[in-house]
Amino acid sequence: MRLTETDHVKHETEHLRTLTGAVKWFDPVRGFGFIVAEEGGSDILLHMNVLRNYGQSSVAEAAIIEVTVQDTTRGAQAVEVLSITLPEEQASHAPLEDVAHMDPVAVAQAPLQPGRVKWFDKGKGFGFANVFGRSDDVFLHIDVLRRSGLSDAQPGEALAMKVIDGTRGQMAAEVHAWEAALVKDLA
Repeated sequence: MRLTETDHVKHETEHLRTLTGAVKWFDPVRGFGFIVAEEGGSDILLHMNVLRNYGQSSVAEAAIIEVTVQDTTRGAQAVEVLSITLPEEQASHAPLEDVAHMDPVAVAQAPLQPGRVKWFDKGKGFGFANVFGRSDDVFLHIDVLRRSGLSDAQPGEALAMKVIDGTRGQMAAEVHAWEAALVKDLA
């Protein structure tokens, strides 16, 4: 008996399941990471392309992630990201020294501006970006990325940033992956 395309798709979707877990680690340079499911079991592979389809190029460790998973001969793999929630310890951190003096309402009301990562060094914990159409550097701190649910930023990556005047010049007070910011604006 020959399987039709419809039978093949039905067969593939029969093995899909939705689960929630925590990001164990994710390395955007290597292009993958792993999720530990709340229900236990083997780690679940999270590939960069699946994360990009959600609109992000990285995800913070310990972030809570809801995914659609498919079991393969090589193990469980995420095939779709449904939601990402920041870990509570990251969301409740004390403000960064550079933004501690800023009014949180003013930061919240700052507009999201389109930008692009100029460079970022995860080991040093910082880098720079530019708002589209401007040559001024905008400081990116790793803690701001982490609070925004990202673990890294790649040169040339498009971002949406809330830029404020910090103690050392312009800095990003909030960062979103470009695609996620577009969805946020439409909601």
